[in-house]
Amino acid sequence: MASGFGLNGGPSRCFAFWQELLGCYVVNGSEGVEGKKKCLFALEDYNECLHHSKEIVRAKRLQAAYRKAEATFPRENAPKAEDIRGLGLLGKESQSAKVLGLE
Repeated sequence: MASGFGLNGGPSRCFAFWQELLGCYVVNGSEGVEGKKKCLFALEDYNECLHHSKEIVRAKRLQAAYRKAEATFPRENAPKAEDIRGLGLLGKESQSAKVLGLE
């Protein structure tokens, strides 16, 4: 589970959070259920480190807000499909020759 060794031999990404959670359980474990409730924040931090659930929710909210704003206010000078597909490289042989010194 949390051996403390990462893939490259150093401490794993979440080992510090695991140690904090384990220390909290050791200190407060004798108090029963009330003691374990004191460790909820440490458990939440450890689970976030493992699964990034809050980070994923935050990223999805940002992406949804960005898409909503983009749909509400479209860009004025947005490139057309032809401009993107062509990249403006075709039909520029004379300019390319000048740059390469072939003329």
